[in-house]
Amino acid sequence: MAADPVGSHPDRLSAIDPEPGVRKPDPLLDLDQVTRTFGGLAAVRVEHLEVQRGVITALIGPNGAGKTTLFNVVSGFDRADGGRWSFDGRPLTGAPAHRVARRGMVRTFQLSRALARLTVLENLLLAAPGQRGERALPALLRPLWRGQERELERRADELLDRFRLGHLRDDHAGTLSGGQRKLLELARALMTRPVMLLLDEPMAGVNPALTQSLLAHIKRLRDEGLTVCFVEHDMDVVMGISDWVAVMADGRLVAEGPPHTIGRNAAVVDAYLGKRHDEPEAAEEKDEEE
Repeated sequence: MAADPVGSHPDRLSAIDPEPGVRKPDPLLDLDQVTRTFGGLAAVRVEHLEVQRGVITALIGPNGAGKTTLFNVVSGFDRADGGRWSFDGRPLTGAPAHRVARRGMVRTFQLSRALARLTVLENLLLAAPGQRGERALPALLRPLWRGQERELERRADELLDRFRLGHLRDDHAGTLSGGQRKLLELARALMTRPVMLLLDEPMAGVNPALTQSLLAHIKRLRDEGLTVCFVEHDMDVVMGISDWVAVMADGRLVAEGPPHTIGRNAAVVDAYLGKRHDEPEAAEEKDEEE
């Protein structure tokens, strides 16, 4: 995980013009002409998008806007039809999911994917990269990897305590509540020591009390230097946690800006309400003029 947020504070975005595809001072993720089609439907057609390092970026838009599809493409769980993207200054176009994760970009899913028959602790340990005991020859020589195993267990316990799951470390993940699975998935993602987290609707199905806890955790991760980009439909969450908001509609990027500017953006209103939403009012004004 990035340790030094200096130079990537959200304040660096304050002087940027809030417009689609605007250049950022220090982009971690950089996309150009990314497209994904399904039959005749263009689910994603993003001309340019940059995600600033060290901030929380919300990706919002109406249902079917292409948000999760874009996540799937850049995280290696789906293949783009065209375009290119880079991560931390290095090309990442078309890389499979395991390579993307090794580079430091890790994602979670709207529906939590805990391994139900493994314990909570085992779910975290399984996510840790570079384990020497996973290779055939070192696996036969326990002293070569036992020290690393103890260190990974220590880190896993720290994360479980951080997310208040320590008392459940030896329980099977399948017994956890929906909210606890969300916390487990976030802790498991952090076991990989990511540079950037992609969170797909992290608050979906979570009760209000746990939502506040998750929000606090995500803000803390940002403060520790991690870059976070998340898809979310709850606008209270978006406004309360985001440093920057990018808006998609019909697969395109239609608006960007600080949270307080997004609600006043005409393109955003059109995306959510439809371009003809103001016609009745306009018609009434015309009648009054006549």
